[in-house]
Amino acid sequence: MSDPSVQHQQARPAVPVLHEQRLDEVLGAAPERGRARYRPRRVGMVWRSKVFRAGAVIVALLLCGLVILALVREQTGPEGFLVGLGLAVLPVPLLMAAFRWLDRVEPGPWRNLIFSFAWGACAAALVAIIANSFATRWIATATADPASADTLGATVIAPVVEESAKAAAVLLIFLFRRREFSGVVDGIVVAGFTATGFAFTENILYLGNAFGEDQQLGSSGFASVTAGTFFVRIVMSPFAHPLFTVLTGLGFGFAAVSARRHRVRRIALPVLGLLLAMGLHALWNGSAAFGPYGFYAVYGIVMVPAFGLVTWLAIWSRQRELRTLAAELPAYAAAGWLTPAEPMALSSMRARGMARDLARHWQQDRTRGRAAARTVAEYESFATSLAGLRRRARHGAVGPDFGARERELLHHLWQRRNIAAPALTHAARLTSHRGPHHGRHAHAGRHAPMPYGYGPAQGYGPAPAPAPGNGPGHGPAYGQPQAYPYGQPQPQPYGYGYGDPGSVRPTPP
Repeated sequence: MSDPSVQHQQARPAVPVLHEQRLDEVLGAAPERGRARYRPRRVGMVWRSKVFRAGAVIVALLLCGLVILALVREQTGPEGFLVGLGLAVLPVPLLMAAFRWLDRVEPGPWRNLIFSFAWGACAAALVAIIANSFATRWIATATADPASADTLGATVIAPVVEESAKAAAVLLIFLFRRREFSGVVDGIVVAGFTATGFAFTENILYLGNAFGEDQQLGSSGFASVTAGTFFVRIVMSPFAHPLFTVLTGLGFGFAAVSARRHRVRRIALPVLGLLLAMGLHALWNGSAAFGPYGFYAVYGIVMVPAFGLVTWLAIWSRQRELRTLAAELPAYAAAGWLTPAEPMALSSMRARGMARDLARHWQQDRTRGRAAARTVAEYESFATSLAGLRRRARHGAVGPDFGARERELLHHLWQRRNIAAPALTHAARLTSHRGPHHGRHAHAGRHAPMPYGYGPAQGYGPAPAPAPGNGPGHGPAYGQPQAYPYGQPQPQPYGYGYGDPGSVRPTPP
């Protein structure tokens, strides 16, 4: 009697065995990579793509912009929308230029600032207009008192909703662009751009509604509602929304420079800044409840001093970044990465600008001149980041990747030092003298003297002969050979470096 399992196994078709064929025949029959029919699945790779994530953010902001555009146009009408748009755009360039000037020491990437402005103008404005309208209607229905609902909505609901929506942009950049959010100035600038975008959209709505009211009443000129709204929102208080949100940015900025071990402080500071922003916003919106002169009282007693204090703090933080350069970079100059004069030049905005002008005018043509000036600007930016990184390391505000980040910044400096170092050194000499030539453009023309005997025919002349050892750079600037221009960098006897040449690590606090 036969076994059924054996019969079932014998009935299966024969499977070809790989070893029965020659291996080269099997591999040779495989199609080329571009013609393959079967490809590996890219599980989860789409979500990790930077292009996909950037595209998703752009699409989301565009959709928010289209929706808020439709809502504002519906409330103001076509003519009111155009009038509001034309008037609301006036303070935007001034505010953006002011915040960008504040960020000149270590300029942040424009993509962060554009995202912040777009978030404020589109996403935050959309959240605010929907949430405020819903909350006000709900309160009016529950209390059967529309007047008190409007007052409560303006003084309580609007500050909480609007400041939270704007703070979301600062939080996103703080979390996902952490290396580009390194201090107080970054918090102020990101918050300022976000609030500028939000105020832009809100001003379109207010000015458009005011124009529609004038159309109904037949009023015009300086006595019109549009003129009054323009004076209050554009002339007197264009800084109102930026001032509120900058308080949140200050909280995130102080959290960025706090030691990593102070987790409670790093969470409490942004929350405190957000609460202050909400409180000041509520006081500003509720100023009309203090009587006919309540608005002017709050404006003169609270808003103007607060604006002056925040402006002073912003400028002080900017000067502190320059002082950080003067304090931290001499260690790298002592190790041979910089000339002795470079820390002084990099800590002076006038010397930095003069160095870019010198690099531009020492070249034969405009193309090379612009490239040289851009190289010096990049060098200055990387040197500023290096000084800030070292300072944060002293306070325990960096992670275990400090060594890799330091070497990366030194590598960027090394690639550009043939162009930037002579210009910065010469700028330091020019700015250190007092007299008729003490100015940015005194020697920044085409007839400025060339340092170290370098002539325009060779750009900055040939680089010195390579010293023993391997430098960290992987390519010369403008095709010149890499070398150590100031001697072989030596490891520092202090700190806790990794032993590689020139690795300068801060002393533990």
